[in-house]
Amino acid sequence: MAFIEVDQVSKHFQVHTKAKGMWPALKSLVKRDYTTKKAVQDISFHIERGELVAYIGPNGAGKSTTIKMLSGILQPTSGTIQVGDIVPYQDRKQNAMRMGVVFGQRSQLYWDLAMEDTFDLYKHMYKIEEQQFKRNVEFYVELLQMQEFLTRPVRQLSLGQKMRANLAVALLHDPDVVYLDEPTIGLDIIAKSRIRQFVKEVNKEKQTTLMLTTHDMDDIEQICNRIIMIDQGQVLYDGSLSAFKESYAGGHFIRIELESDSFWLEDERLTVVKDEGPLKTIQFQKKQIAVPEVIQILTAHNRVKDIQMRETSIEDIVKDMYESRSTASEG
Repeated sequence: MAFIEVDQVSKHFQVHTKAKGMWPALKSLVKRDYTTKKAVQDISFHIERGELVAYIGPNGAGKSTTIKMLSGILQPTSGTIQVGDIVPYQDRKQNAMRMGVVFGQRSQLYWDLAMEDTFDLYKHMYKIEEQQFKRNVEFYVELLQMQEFLTRPVRQLSLGQKMRANLAVALLHDPDVVYLDEPTIGLDIIAKSRIRQFVKEVNKEKQTTLMLTTHDMDDIEQICNRIIMIDQGQVLYDGSLSAFKESYAGGHFIRIELESDSFWLEDERLTVVKDEGPLKTIQFQKKQIAVPEVIQILTAHNRVKDIQMRETSIEDIVKDMYESRSTASEG
């Protein structure tokens, strides 16, 4: 049995339909009309203890609704959810004691309290034993480099410092699972790198199950080893990051800079996808042709000044998948 089990889960909301015009609006005061919004529709996935999973999708795909059902805030319309041996909405208190949540734009900190006082507050809230409390405070303060701002009130902290503090607070009671919603949003490169390294270190040290929702594809590449991708309330993909790239990548790209506009290419395995005079971007599949052969072909018949190569990014793949679905639904 997996640690998190979501089986054929749907969540529907009744949404009030606003009437247009004076008379229909007056009638709606007596009798309202509703439509059903299917936020999540027959979603199923299982997550093992200790996994690092990215749960991604465009705005309105159903990500937040799923997390709210996993955390016990919402009850499914149909289907079953189990986290550990708990049905979240049936035992919200016990479920809350075993999970941690970090929302990128919402703080769990208290404006006027220093971090060392905040730690003490959460110690009593979660009834953390003294030895466990001291061990975890030392561990997270060291790992997140929080020493410099432990005695300062939260209102004086930078955005990056607040995010580090929120992560420490969410993990202080050794939760079995942590839901991270946009944990690096608004942070600079150094702060993002520190947060990503911290998440991987905690997973390695404590085997904490982590479910990450984010629009930052670099978060996914550097933290997660599995992707669950949803759209319009349904699962589009569930599998490893490497298999996702292998299955959906449109190919690899080489960008060359020529010494002149003169260019020769006669190989059906190579396609020019962008032509900017002396700058050419060529696409190819590694299954069809190896990189050294591509370079040999291009340099043998052209005067090349510079060559740059890149793989299709996760962001490119996700964007193409959503755009193709959007185009198909419109058609």
